[in-house]
Amino acid sequence: MIKIENVEVVGFAAAIRGMRNPMNSWSKSDSCFCPNEPCCEGNCSMMIGPNDLDLMKRLRNAGTDHRKFMRMIAVYVDVTAPLYWWKEYDTYKVGTVANSCSTMHKIHDRELTLDDFSYEHLTPWNETVLANLIVELNANRDRYLQTKEKEDWWQMIQLLPSSYNQKRTVMFNYEVLANMYKSRKDHKLDEWRNFCSWIKTLPYSELITGE
Repeated sequence: MIKIENVEVVGFAAAIRGMRNPMNSWSKSDSCFCPNEPCCEGNCSMMIGPNDLDLMKRLRNAGTDHRKFMRMIAVYVDVTAPLYWWKEYDTYKVGTVANSCSTMHKIHDRELTLDDFSYEHLTPWNETVLANLIVELNANRDRYLQTKEKEDWWQMIQLLPSSYNQKRTVMFNYEVLANMYKSRKDHKLDEWRNFCSWIKTLPYSELITGE
C-alpha cells in the first residue's frame, strides 16, 4: 500500500531562467507563470512555452551535466507507505529531504489496527497471524501505559513488522525523480510501480520519464 497526498510542485520559473543563463537566451523564453499574463488567458498559473519546452527536452536528453535545471524543480508531498518500502526509498539520499511520523515517540499513542499495516497480499492464514500480532502489540502498549517501563516499550518496537505504514513529508526534485523512475518503474513491489505511475501525473512529467 502507498498513499500520496498534498502534492506541491514549485520552481519552474527559476529553473527556466537559470536554464537560459549559459547562452544569455532569456529573450527566447516564451513561458508564463502568472494567471494575469495574456499568454495564460487568465485560467492557469503555469504554462511552459514551446521554445522553453523544446530546450528543456534537449537538455534533458543530453544528460545530467546539461540538465541542471531539473534539480531546481522541487516537489513536496506526503507519502504513507510500509517500512519495507521506506527501507528501499532511503537509498536515495541526494536531492531528497524527509520528515517522518515518529515511531519511537508515537507508537503507543493509540491502539493499532489492521489498517495501520500493508497486508493486501497476505493469505487469509497470514492475515490472521498479523491480526494476532497486533493483539500482542496492543497488549504491550497497555502494559507500557500502565508501567512506563522501557522494557514494555521495547516489546512494541522490536515486534513491529516491516508492513507497518509510516507517513513522511518528503521533498524531491525532478532529477532525483528521474533516477527513481528509471530504476524502479518495473520493480516487483506494487508500491514502486504505483509511485512511478504517480510520477507520470506531475506537470511536464516527460522531463522525468523521457517519454
